[in-house]
Amino acid sequence: MIGFGPHLMVDGYKGNYSTLASVEAITNFLDTLPEKIGMTKIMPPYVFKYDGGDKPEDWGVSGFVIIAESHISIHTFPEKGYFSIDIFSCKDFNMDEALDFIKNYFGTEDLEIRTTQRGTEFPRDISIATSITDAQRNRLI
Repeated sequence: MIGFGPHLMVDGYKGNYSTLASVEAITNFLDTLPEKIGMTKIMPPYVFKYDGGDKPEDWGVSGFVIIAESHISIHTFPEKGYFSIDIFSCKDFNMDEALDFIKNYFGTEDLEIRTTQRGTEFPRDISIATSITDAQRNRLI
C-alpha cells in the first residue's frame, strides 16, 4: 500500500453555542473522539480560549490532540456558530462514525466535508518501495 493516510476536514455551521464556547466541552470532544474512531491518544488534549483581536466576535476555543496516528484539531467561533475540525491519520478510519459523532456533539447537520489522501507517494511497505525503486532504476539502464 502506498500513501500516508486520510485527512478529513470538516467545516460546521449552526453549532451549539454553549458547546462551541466551552473549553471543557472542546477538551472532552478531543479526549473522546480518538477512541471512538480507533485512534490512540499519546498526550492529553491541549485546549485554550482566544479572543478575536481586531474582531471581538471572532473569539473562540482552539485545541488539538496528538494521536499515535497523527493529530486532530479544532477551532470554534461561537458567535458565528462555526467550527473547523481536521482529522489526519496514517491509517484508515471510519469517517462516517467520526461525522456522526461530530454532528451529535455540536448539534448540527450543517457540515461541509472534504477528504483527501496525504502523502500519496509515501511508501508504507518497504518491500513495495524497494520494488518501485528497482523498477525505476531498471528503466534507466
